[in-house]
Amino acid sequence: MKHLQRPDPRVVPINRVKRTPAPRYDYLIVGAGFAGSVLAERLASQLGKRVLLIDRRDHIGGNAFDRTDRAGVLMHQYGPHIFHTNSAEIFDYLSQFTRWRMYEHRVLAAVDGLHVPMPINRTTLNKLYGLELADEAAAERFLAARAQPVDAIRTSEDVVVSAIGRDLYEKFFRGYTRKQWGLDPSELDKSVTARVPTRTNTDDRYFTDRFQAMPLNGYTEMFSAMLDHRNIEIQLGVDFEDVRRKVRYQNLIYTGPIDAYFHYLYGKLPYRSLHFRHEIYSCEQFQSVGTVNYPDEAVPYTRITEYKHLTGQQHPLTTVTYEYPTAEGDPFYPIPKLENQLLYKKYEALARAEQDVHFVGRLASYRYYNMDQVVGQALSTFRRIADANEDAPASVVAPLGEHARRGNPAPGASAEISSNTSS
Repeated sequence: MKHLQRPDPRVVPINRVKRTPAPRYDYLIVGAGFAGSVLAERLASQLGKRVLLIDRRDHIGGNAFDRTDRAGVLMHQYGPHIFHTNSAEIFDYLSQFTRWRMYEHRVLAAVDGLHVPMPINRTTLNKLYGLELADEAAAERFLAARAQPVDAIRTSEDVVVSAIGRDLYEKFFRGYTRKQWGLDPSELDKSVTARVPTRTNTDDRYFTDRFQAMPLNGYTEMFSAMLDHRNIEIQLGVDFEDVRRKVRYQNLIYTGPIDAYFHYLYGKLPYRSLHFRHEIYSCEQFQSVGTVNYPDEAVPYTRITEYKHLTGQQHPLTTVTYEYPTAEGDPFYPIPKLENQLLYKKYEALARAEQDVHFVGRLASYRYYNMDQVVGQALSTFRRIADANEDAPASVVAPLGEHARRGNPAPGASAEISSNTSS
């Protein structure tokens, strides 16, 4: 029978090997906020990598996304984002994609029927208590007399009470913290209130960083310029799990929630979220500063922000945003408690074992990072990638700020800020 015949040994069989097609993208990047967008730009422009950048939302920019509303006012969809940094390298990098408007943010707190500067400073104390503290030494003595020493500072309550006493703690911190986090300060890590200093001078700026500015035409325009590269493809309104099954890629950069990546193997990491109520008012100015805080627990929102202070826009109408902290919704703030950090460490161990995957950004790191810190983390991640890439030129691996200070001022930066950068 033919089918029982032995094969001819002189015939060399042809092995039909199924060849795996080359990846269409060098990198799939999940999340089009600061972390994902910075890495997309660096990989595309400096290493010539093909990048697919995706986001489940229908816009780029992550939580920094801004837009012109129906009144024609430029506003921030997810609450105020004020850029500030002490890093010339980070400022130089972003200056490639935007011009800047100098802006120093000021915040007032509604306390005892008054609007007083926040963080607490000498003006706050004088106005609140009807005092005439003339200098920093007098303010220091006033606060020291009210401070209540704590043997071991472990919680947010300990930080404040030990520094300025219980009365100021009750007026400014306790109610605000309880609304923001849904927990009493005595239940929260000391890092929460340590972020807000108390001053004995009259400096009423919320931040004291070397570089304080807003993108002249908004964050969205800055992100658009950053991502305008032939090697970057963007898909919006898509789900990571769907995309990863449909496209071919070699490496992954993930900026989403780290617990979601691992399908909540150990349970969900706790977050606080925010609900935003945007209002348009028929007046040129609603309040005297960019943001007013409302520490009183009887007031359901934590703060009101008026965007024209931030942007400098001239308009007969104004837009403000009321912020309501909530337990449900998009993850905004990792809740700083020891048990949450221990849970994160389990996911971090899984992440370290992943091959060809980088976890970057707030959600992937379960850290409350400012915008500049996320940019810095992304630039550091890029340098590690470039350092491991044999084809990368040495100039790519060096910190970008060094190039700018060698006589290459950041393109598009205002003259005022460029002079600071080069000093």
